[in-house]
Amino acid sequence: MAPVPPGIRLLVSFNRDQWYKALTFALTFLLYTSFHLSRKPISIVKSELHKNCSSVSELATAAASSSQQPSRASLHTDMDCSWKPFDKSNYKQLLGAMDYSFLCAYAVGMYLSGIIGERLPIRLYLTVGMLTSGLFTCLFGLGYIYNIHSLGFYIFVQVANGLVQTTGWPSVVTCIGNWFGKGRRGLIMGLWNSHTSVGNILGSLIAGYWVSSNWGLSFIVPGLIIAVMGIVCFLFLIERDYDTELLLPRDNGTVCVPVQQVVVVKSESEPSAISFMGALRIPGVIEFSLCLLFAKLVSYTFLFWLPLYITKAAHLDAKKAGDLSTLFDVGGIVGGILAGVISDKLGKRATTCAVMLLLAAPTVSCLAVSVKGMLLVCGGLVNGPYALITTAVSADLGTHKSLKGNARALSTVTAIIDGTGSVGAAVGPLLAGLLSAGGWDQVFYMLMTADFLALLLLLRLVTKELTSRKPRPISTVE
Repeated sequence: MAPVPPGIRLLVSFNRDQWYKALTFALTFLLYTSFHLSRKPISIVKSELHKNCSSVSELATAAASSSQQPSRASLHTDMDCSWKPFDKSNYKQLLGAMDYSFLCAYAVGMYLSGIIGERLPIRLYLTVGMLTSGLFTCLFGLGYIYNIHSLGFYIFVQVANGLVQTTGWPSVVTCIGNWFGKGRRGLIMGLWNSHTSVGNILGSLIAGYWVSSNWGLSFIVPGLIIAVMGIVCFLFLIERDYDTELLLPRDNGTVCVPVQQVVVVKSESEPSAISFMGALRIPGVIEFSLCLLFAKLVSYTFLFWLPLYITKAAHLDAKKAGDLSTLFDVGGIVGGILAGVISDKLGKRATTCAVMLLLAAPTVSCLAVSVKGMLLVCGGLVNGPYALITTAVSADLGTHKSLKGNARALSTVTAIIDGTGSVGAAVGPLLAGLLSAGGWDQVFYMLMTADFLALLLLLRLVTKELTSRKPRPISTVE
């Protein structure tokens, strides 16, 4: 009899719960990757919506003069070089308004999303959100296909997309928090949270492939991807570990789902979902929420404006600038994992965030001088605290001991923290659009100030952690 291959022995060594954990980890990773993949194209397409028409016009005029043709080519360039209505001199403000529309709607919707998500089946809630997000992402791209030049159309699409995308984060964090306990949560969620950077990288590459030829496809393709992943979510997502008890193995190894067990009846002893004010009273929620406001302001300013800055500072075209900007997200992957590992080892989430924020401010200033050399380091230090707060810290606080075992607070707590952070995410790109008109240096001053304020907001928690006698996870801090 032939020996069993070592790969098969490895596969069968895992029990059912371990396989379900792996499925949940991988599936939620891919689901939120598609969310960020669909958000990234706008930053890549910005440099195509408004080009340097004067230089293009000069080339067209020179070509027309050399061929003794009338200046029709020059007139055509002046009219069609940029995409109306972003062909005006205040194009940065208009592009900033689009970012603000999406992010403001996202921030407002996030506070409601967590509360709604605690009261609806996560799988269905997330599926509907992904399908509608795919629809609105595709609609933005159809603006190119159907030659739409109305600012109101693009603003409406951004607002609608911002609202429906709020279904994503509370849902996936709740799922991953339900399956994985506090042990090594920083490492697990640091690895898992790399979906943000992976999505940004893939979104940059996909959008960059079509940005110069047909920027409408830069939105349509990501929109189709997130819609397809919504269907995958509906078919495969398991919300929590006790749901697997419905999957009963038969004697022959197959699995059946008894009809009478599919109906879940809420018992009187089952805890009710936490209120908004109740979640705010959890120790640490307010400090981390306000810290994330400034940390996310910095991160999302880079997300929406870094490719355009690179085109101006490094004099690259839209595709090359988009490709180069992925280095920032690669650094973000490393930073998120590193923050999780260090905070697990030390048992000090706030201190880990504070140190990285302290180092991030001077690194941002260096990025203004050397774009290529500092992208990796800056991405790690900027996204490390952001990743840690939105994942491990949110999960810790959502299962805080003051809740006395009530597990129905995780989605609400996650939504409050990320919703407050999203206020900063909305303000940052808007301010960048306004300040960049006076020079990019002003934008970098804003980013350094935001990092410093985020650090200040953590000082009370850092002091409490450093004066404690032994390392403790934030979920046990009074």
